[in-house]
Amino acid sequence: MLNHSAVEANIPAADLDRARQYYSEKLGLTPVAELGGEALRYRTASGTFFNVYRTQYAGQAAHTIAQWHVDDVGQEVRDLQAKGVVFEVYEGMPGVEWNGSVATIPGMGKAAWFKDSEGNIMCVDEGAPSS
Repeated sequence: MLNHSAVEANIPAADLDRARQYYSEKLGLTPVAELGGEALRYRTASGTFFNVYRTQYAGQAAHTIAQWHVDDVGQEVRDLQAKGVVFEVYEGMPGVEWNGSVATIPGMGKAAWFKDSEGNIMCVDEGAPSS
């Protein structure tokens, strides 16, 4: 059933052109397809896909909607900050130790959060999830 299927993220955008520019200039990503002028399809080098689609409800989720697994969170944060990405710091998370914009979460590792051009919360974390 579903455990044999691929899964991908769908990320809302109020302004698809603004989102395309942000994902290109700030995150270094280029869409592999445009879907009827209403969505952009992206593919990472690891083979995963995600879609950015036009909707009026962008940026309304108060939680992480997409997570990027990287080898070195600190380096990724520095690289993205150099391109103008602003990271969030969430004070008051029990047990979480902050080093600048990077959180160390007991039992989970390191992570950092930012908002895309549409106000969606994204996360970069260290390493792929264990299977």
